[in-house]
Amino acid sequence: MGVQDAPAWLVPAFTRNVVEAGGTAPAPDIRRTAEGLLDRWTRPERHFHNLRHLVDVLARVDELDEEAHHPELVRLAAWYHGAVFDSADGKAYANRGGEDEAASAVLAREELTALGVPEGNVRKVAALVSALVRHAPDPTDTDCAVLCDADLAMLATEPQRYKAYLQDVRAEYAHLPTEDYVRARIRILHKLLARPSLFVSPLAQPWEEPARQNVSAELQRLEKEIARLEAADAAAAGSIAEGAAPPPAAPSAPTPYTSGTARP
Repeated sequence: MGVQDAPAWLVPAFTRNVVEAGGTAPAPDIRRTAEGLLDRWTRPERHFHNLRHLVDVLARVDELDEEAHHPELVRLAAWYHGAVFDSADGKAYANRGGEDEAASAVLAREELTALGVPEGNVRKVAALVSALVRHAPDPTDTDCAVLCDADLAMLATEPQRYKAYLQDVRAEYAHLPTEDYVRARIRILHKLLARPSLFVSPLAQPWEEPARQNVSAELQRLEKEIARLEAADAAAAGSIAEGAAPPPAAPSAPTPYTSGTARP
C-alpha cells in the first residue's frame, strides 16, 4: 500500500486529533505532518507494519475508545507507535528490530511540540508509544491498555488472516536465516502464552480466546519446524563425521528479535 492508497479520512482524522490535543499549528502544517507519517508507514520494506496495520490499530482503538480517558492522545500514539521502523540485521540481533518505539516516541515529541500541542499531552503520547516496548500496561492506565490491546488485536483475527500476518512479518525479516527467525518467534510466543491475559481492556476480552488459539497453533507448528531443522543439522553433522573434517564453526549469532507482536 502506498500513500495514494490511504483512506481519505486518515489525514483529516489526524488533524482533528491534533486539535483536540491542544495543537495550535495552522491546518496546512498539521496536514504536512500527517502526510510525512503516511510516507513512513508506506515504505516498501514494511510488509506487515505498514499503512494497513496503522488503519487496523486505529479501528481497534475506535472499538475500545469508550474505555480511554484521552482517546485523542491514544489515536495520536497509534499514528506514531511504529513510525520509525528498521528490520536490518544489526537491529534484529540487538533486540531492537522492527518498530522502534524509542525512536518513534522521540519523533512524536518533536513533531507534536512543533504543532503546538501542550507539553503535558506531548509527554503522554510519547509515554504511550514507549509503553509498547513491553506490552505490559498498568491496568489502571486505561489509555495505555487501549493502545496495547489495539496493537495486539491482530493475534485474534481469523486463522486465514493470521496466516497472512505471519507471512508478512516473515517477509520483513526475509534476510534472517530460517532457524534464527523461528527461534525468535518461539521465544516470543512462549512469553505471550505465559501471560495471565493477553488483553487488559474489558472490551477486548472477547479477543483473548481466538488470540490464544492462533498463538498456540503457531507455536506448535514452529516447534515442529525447529525439530526438523535440528534433525537436518544432526544428519549433516553425521555425514561430515564420516567424511572429511568439518570447517571451523562460525560463531553463533544471538537470537534476533522480530517485532510481530510484543518484545520478548
